[in-house]
Amino acid sequence: MNGPCRIRLRPLVGSPCRLPAGAALWLTLAAGVPTDLPAQSVHLTNGVKAMDPSAREVTAWTRLCAAPKPNAVVHVRQEKVFRHPVGFDESMPVERMDGGVAGAAGQVRFTLTGDGRSRNSGWLAVDTVGDFTAHHPFGGLRPGTRYRLLTEGRAHAGAPIARQDTRFHTAPDSTTAADVHLTTSTCQYFWSFDDSLQGFRTYRSMAALQPDLFVQTGDYVYYDKPGPMATTAAKARHKWHAMDGWPSIRTFYASTPVYMLKDDHDLIADDAHPGSKPFGDITVDLGLRIWQENVPLRGKPYRTLRLGSDLQLWFLEGREFRSPNDMPDGADKSIWGEAQKAWLEQTLSASTAAFKVVFSPTPIVGPDRASKKDNHANAAFRHEGDWARKMLASQRAIIVNGDRHWQYVSRDRATGLWEFGSGPVSDHHAQGWPPGETRPEHRFLRVAGGFLGLGLTHPEGQALLTLTHYDVDGRPTHVEALRPEDLTGR
Repeated sequence: MNGPCRIRLRPLVGSPCRLPAGAALWLTLAAGVPTDLPAQSVHLTNGVKAMDPSAREVTAWTRLCAAPKPNAVVHVRQEKVFRHPVGFDESMPVERMDGGVAGAAGQVRFTLTGDGRSRNSGWLAVDTVGDFTAHHPFGGLRPGTRYRLLTEGRAHAGAPIARQDTRFHTAPDSTTAADVHLTTSTCQYFWSFDDSLQGFRTYRSMAALQPDLFVQTGDYVYYDKPGPMATTAAKARHKWHAMDGWPSIRTFYASTPVYMLKDDHDLIADDAHPGSKPFGDITVDLGLRIWQENVPLRGKPYRTLRLGSDLQLWFLEGREFRSPNDMPDGADKSIWGEAQKAWLEQTLSASTAAFKVVFSPTPIVGPDRASKKDNHANAAFRHEGDWARKMLASQRAIIVNGDRHWQYVSRDRATGLWEFGSGPVSDHHAQGWPPGETRPEHRFLRVAGGFLGLGLTHPEGQALLTLTHYDVDGRPTHVEALRPEDLTGR
């Protein structure tokens, strides 16, 4: 041989060799001596999340991908409500589906700086186990401090490195009367997008407000809606890849940390509970494993967060411990389970915060439609619902809920308990409430998409919590300004 000979080898059909989608193996032969393999590229196409930040801790999350962009959206014919795709081929490989992005084996390293120190996770191996995701908890952080999270990915040592910066603040110290601004939304289905290039206008509008924290109250993906129906693990994981591939969502998480709650559509299918029948191949246990790949919580799925001296948040779990919906109502029927109920009551009682905000994946006050039987606002869970409303009102709590596809503010007539429904992430996803109908509980009702903002301020040294509903373009649609004395109940 007069020089190196390059031979491109592709895997044979049926061969045990498996290469990342779109990749090819090159061998270089020089005088009969093989050299190192050339570097492969990996990408952070599904973004990076700073998850469950507190005053002292945060968890970093990402997924290594084989392509720099998700597949383009090509199914342009869609229904009006929810925008279900028309003519979608449910049998095609997920690698070809709209929004799809294949994973890539390799290594991830998270590096955290911001308090005069630098700490990192070391290089973490990722592969098909865990769907090419990586996560790492960081502890020993300082309250009220701005941090930079640098995420790096590579195929192997010596390969090109993909990088992304993510910024976030830790929670203020519990003795500090800090101003805090956060946003919350719910109910987002890939095909309900309202920007064909970016995904969801709501995320762009929330980013413009520069919130300190985002709370996603469930139904982040919809396993039981077409495009595809998530009847296999590959299709269920695809739902996460496609959602996290939208540029508006990736950009938002680059500057906003998140707490995530699960609801039924994130687990298996509508109205899910531990004894639910499988949805295709998806059992409740498999749904939980896929959830944990994307939301790597430590400890119990319910948790609480103190944000300075005047605000504390609670995040509830509504699927893992619940009774079947069709079980006769009574003292033994529960959505939360006895351990979570005891924890909630004890931690609320122990809190000295001026405002106690409880985030629930489903309504507690409502009102909801009479045909529904899945939440505390329904007759199917009346016994626990009556107890919950009385207990929460006695603790002067405020409820922020997901699940409902309309924006509203309600106040329970029996207890005075306040509830704020953020509404769905887009107008295409809004539906379900009878047009023009209001109930005595309603202080505000709008059957449309958007989000809810919560702002804690201290005018003249007094704590004030302002809750603002916004449309998808960030225009306020309703405002309630509350002081602690407004939460005395009835």
